[in-house]
Amino acid sequence: MREEDLDWAIYNRIPEIGGITVGDLAAATSFEHGAVTASLERLERYLLIRRSGETVRHLSIQESLIECQCRYAEDMPFVIENGVVRAKRREK
Repeated sequence: MREEDLDWAIYNRIPEIGGITVGDLAAATSFEHGAVTASLERLERYLLIRRSGETVRHLSIQESLIECQCRYAEDMPFVIENGVVRAKRREK
């Protein structure tokens, strides 16, 4: 199976509201835990999901856009790290 197809299948098994554990997601999709974890890493990198410990949830459109702007806009005065907004360190 292609990575894109695996990611799509896993993404669609994550509930719209709330979250799901990685183990429950692996059981629901019948994919191996390692394949699910690799897919979740890609989905998180693409700013589609957020993992907190073993729980996975969808990012809203607004969260995804803000994360994207923070990641790629160099003039932003803050960053988001693990869901926490922090002021950027200024270079001297």
